[in-house]
Amino acid sequence: MLENEKSHTELNSLEDIKATAGKLLAVDFGDVRTGLAVSDASRLLASGIGYISVGGIEKTAQAIAESARETRAIGVIVGLPINMDGSEGFRAERCKKLARLIKEETGLVVTTFDERMTTMTASRYLNETNTRGKKRKGVIDTLSAQIILQNCLDRLKN
Repeated sequence: MLENEKSHTELNSLEDIKATAGKLLAVDFGDVRTGLAVSDASRLLASGIGYISVGGIEKTAQAIAESARETRAIGVIVGLPINMDGSEGFRAERCKKLARLIKEETGLVVTTFDERMTTMTASRYLNETNTRGKKRKGVIDTLSAQIILQNCLDRLKN
């Protein structure tokens, strides 16, 4: 079943994303800030485009929908914080809820993607580049979204 054959709030699969062509928008959903990244149309490279901090899951979904329109994305990837043992907790459920809200807002193909270790990878990179303080807070969520998207793009190629 492709995206137009699924219910308006049922999340898509990675295979549904693979069956499309064009830019993808990735989301690293956080309590305070939500990082965003977008791919190029050929889906080779992920680029961080900043973060949003609007408060509340519904307003966040609306802001992400607006970013999807602005970037002309045809699909959205929401990072899914799966525990190291493979289980899903409260944060994963919130991310799935956000993904469903984005799908309702946009009608685009929307799926989740395992984001295990992305914040740790982003932190390690920022440590190596000596990025500290307020600047670090401003970029870690964006960098995490970029890592999520690049991992997803690499998976789509294989």
